[in-house]
Amino acid sequence: MAINLDIIGQKSEAVAFSFNQDTLILYALGIGAGVDELDFVYEKNLKVFPTFAVIPFMPALMGFVKDANINLYALLHGEQKIIMHQPIPVSGTVYSTTVCDAVFDKGDKGAVLHLTIETRDEHANLLFENKSVLMDRSAGNFGGDKGPKTEPVNPPEGKAPDFHSEIPTTKDQAALYRLSGDKNPLHIDPEFAKLAGFDRPILHGLCSFGIAGRAVLHNLCNSDPERLKTFSVRFMNVVYPGETLITEGWKTEQKGRYIIRTTNQDGKIIMGNAAAEIA
Repeated sequence: MAINLDIIGQKSEAVAFSFNQDTLILYALGIGAGVDELDFVYEKNLKVFPTFAVIPFMPALMGFVKDANINLYALLHGEQKIIMHQPIPVSGTVYSTTVCDAVFDKGDKGAVLHLTIETRDEHANLLFENKSVLMDRSAGNFGGDKGPKTEPVNPPEGKAPDFHSEIPTTKDQAALYRLSGDKNPLHIDPEFAKLAGFDRPILHGLCSFGIAGRAVLHNLCNSDPERLKTFSVRFMNVVYPGETLITEGWKTEQKGRYIIRTTNQDGKIIMGNAAAEIA
């Protein structure tokens, strides 16, 4: 299956996404929040996890996957970054547009696609951006540019983290998280998961992203969503529902910037090359 290279540089039509307080609460529950984080799961003084930014962009992303002719069985989510410009409201309709910035040829490893998705409110104010890197493992060797090498972002050797957070997932985590809009059968259907090369359904990468974002928010932002300005990760290994995610952060010399790393209970790196910028 060949990638449609004509999508490079093309801006999609705006895709609308409407949400309300229940949408936000369902997302919070899907990334493991509970009544000990009451402001995120109760409408009385509702706060919005900044990582909810990945939810309105999902319909736009799936439209892009179709237009780009990406093979769903061979699709991997490589990297994700959110850039927050305004607080996310507790209800409304937002509009997301997608631009494919580049497609790189990684040979037998596949084709790598870099996307920017902007989401604006009803008044065209930019609320947030998502920058995503996708890989279609079946679409390499098309004769394209290999692309630049990514500089590693690693925690400082020998230095204790400035925070350490352990969050268990449940065996039902993916079944709950998918109700926020990511209905890829890879995360619920055992037969589909086996066709994709996995023993059983895996947890959504963006669910792990949200769980790590919770840890960052509570440990570095005093649970104030407006303080988290950017959060970026590289997905390095899969998570199976029921595993524990351990997120740690190290302060850097750059004001407000932390290097983040998430591992599972066995020490396997789940998300690396990760960083957060805090106001």
